[in-house]
Amino acid sequence: MADMNPITAWRKLLALPNESRTKTLVMAFLVSAICALGVSGATVILRPIQAANRAAEQQARLEGLIAGIPGMSELMAAEGGSLSTVVVDLTEGRAATDVTPATLSAALEDNANWTGLSEGQDLAGLGQRPNYAQIYFLRGADGEISLALLPISGAGYVAPIDAILALRADMNTIAGLAVLAQAETPGLGGRIEEPAWLSQWRGKEIADASGAVRFAVAKGRASSEFEVDGITGATRTSSAVTRIMRFWLGPDGYGPLIDAIQRGEF
Repeated sequence: MADMNPITAWRKLLALPNESRTKTLVMAFLVSAICALGVSGATVILRPIQAANRAAEQQARLEGLIAGIPGMSELMAAEGGSLSTVVVDLTEGRAATDVTPATLSAALEDNANWTGLSEGQDLAGLGQRPNYAQIYFLRGADGEISLALLPISGAGYVAPIDAILALRADMNTIAGLAVLAQAETPGLGGRIEEPAWLSQWRGKEIADASGAVRFAVAKGRASSEFEVDGITGATRTSSAVTRIMRFWLGPDGYGPLIDAIQRGEF
């Protein structure tokens, strides 16, 4: 009967000459198995640390973006409170029940979680819109929303434009805008990143008393509470920003969410 003692088997293996094919294959398998176990163990141990680091990095990036919005640092200091992150269901205008900030990326890899846009709907030139979006709220000491930070994006004249729009508690007054990414023509459309132009956004309104979205980048000088000055020589970029704003503030963007917050349902 064969000796099944593992210690004896190990000694026999080690006694084999180094040129032995059996010894080479067994040792290679053992080294691979040990390395795999080590990597798996390290992944499990480090996962909470990595998640915490990602959360801290995201918070620091968000704070940096907020600081870049003209007047925003002072506003946040005056309001107090803290920022919270929420994934919203854009179709329903409410907090998502089955998607969290941690699972959002995976959810958006599923085509079922995107909505196709008709030509008439697609003001921002997106083609399709995600069903979920991660937004941020600043709540005061009383727990009430005092500021909402809404990511927006769309086709510019040259390339996509990404930004974060900050709205005051009434969800109709703009607190500021931060441009995250753009590749518009330098000195023309590229001026949408200039602090002097962005500072005009503060205090502008997005919709009239009937609820119709009126915000626009004017073709020249702003002439109403719904407009900011146009950029000379950058008519197409100005029009693109108007379309992006009107899409995201309308019924196919954050419109249902804005309505829910204004009704006190969020």
